[in-house]
Amino acid sequence: MLEQINVDYFILLTALLLIIGVLTTKFSTRLGVPALVLFLLVGMIMGSDGLGLIHFNNPKLAQLIGILALVVILFEGGLQTKWSSVRAVATPSLSLATLGVLLTTVVVAVAAKLIFDISWLEGLLFGAIVGSTDAAAIFAVLKGQNIRDRLSSTLEAESGTNDPMAVFLTLSLIELMTIESPFYYLLVGSFIWQMGMGLFLGFLFGRFAGYAINKINLDSSGLYPIFALAFALLTYSLSDLIGASGLLAVYIAALVIGNGDLTYRHSIFRFNEGFAWMMQILMFIILGLLVFPSQFLSFDIIVKGLLLSVILIFIARPIAVSLSTINMGFGVKEKVFLSWAGLKGAVPIVLATFPMTMGLENSQLFFNVVFFVVLTSALIQGSTISIVAEKLGLHGPKKVEAPHTLELVSIGKANAEIIEYEVNEQSTITGQKLKELNFPKDVLISAIIRTGDLLTPHGDTIIKTEDILYILVSKKSKKELKDFLNKRKDVVNHSDCEISKE
Repeated sequence: MLEQINVDYFILLTALLLIIGVLTTKFSTRLGVPALVLFLLVGMIMGSDGLGLIHFNNPKLAQLIGILALVVILFEGGLQTKWSSVRAVATPSLSLATLGVLLTTVVVAVAAKLIFDISWLEGLLFGAIVGSTDAAAIFAVLKGQNIRDRLSSTLEAESGTNDPMAVFLTLSLIELMTIESPFYYLLVGSFIWQMGMGLFLGFLFGRFAGYAINKINLDSSGLYPIFALAFALLTYSLSDLIGASGLLAVYIAALVIGNGDLTYRHSIFRFNEGFAWMMQILMFIILGLLVFPSQFLSFDIIVKGLLLSVILIFIARPIAVSLSTINMGFGVKEKVFLSWAGLKGAVPIVLATFPMTMGLENSQLFFNVVFFVVLTSALIQGSTISIVAEKLGLHGPKKVEAPHTLELVSIGKANAEIIEYEVNEQSTITGQKLKELNFPKDVLISAIIRTGDLLTPHGDTIIKTEDILYILVSKKSKKELKDFLNKRKDVVNHSDCEISKE
């Protein structure tokens, strides 16, 4: 009977935490505070030093949940990222993700050594833990913001690819602190292996996952999102088992999958978006439960943590951005914004659990200070990103998103599906009537969304720029339709000129 009560109590608490977490996102929007801050506060209030409803002090379990959540969040972020946007900012993003993290680590290390009177290795460990821009925080804060594409794409690509660098530096420094005769020169080879194999395996698993999702007919369309998520977990675990960067592999695999020809795309995207939110809520609440406010809100931690935060935000990050983006086309205002948008979030807190699980001296100090730094970063930077972008004049054109989503509801063995296509100025179908278009066989325009309104298409309907078409097509004609839609006006006109010359 007692076991049943404990199970019911656990399920009730889980339900309450999820409900509170979801409602919290609504309040975060109104208050202008990142949701992650409120999730952490919920965990702290529910924990031992708060209401005492949940007694949690298990760093290993928190670490496991944190890593699992990061895999899901990175996978969802990669699925939503357009390769064309990433390719345009690949150089600055990778520079920020590697050299930027390294420079931040060094500057913070000097500050940490002086502030906390610790060893150089411990100072470097502090810097490595807080050196990366957090993907969960960036994806959440930038979503829906109309910040210039180049800046938002740079931040998203940086945050998606810099976690492996932070993880590598953190684990390497812990290893150097725990073994008697460290081999420093082996770190270079380890770094090349982790990043190189992470990239390769991510691309390989991404291609294989996309092929499997499109080719295997499952009995229910609801199985496709689970199938895709399973590949994300498989990519991380197999990459990590051979010593490669699992987080990097997951992000690259998601990029490949999301930018490929994918069946049941909307189902996969919406499922992973919801699941990523759930994991984000769970992760931050668990990390909040792991904190004891009576310890990290002591006068000593507040003063020293605030000083370290100031150095990180106003000195370390700007230096890292300035030096790692030299001659990459960013103006002063853009560098200021990139510096300000270096948000800290789940990754530093998860990384701060590693010293605790390894039994390092000062591990509790590491965790408390890192937690305070993350809270400070999220509150100060996260709540003002949009304001800073506006003051610097870095807002871009309002992003047009499909206000409606349609998907063919059927079993997986159906021989047709609905695809979504947004008409742009270079589309060959722009300005033409539907009856004039020479669509492939087995194609039907089911609906058109124009400026938020749903139109019923007919033969005399003229296609306009920014129209969103929902097209019913048989699977055998899908490739032919995409080739037809992807023709550009400039290419067609050029071909016509060549024919005329002949």
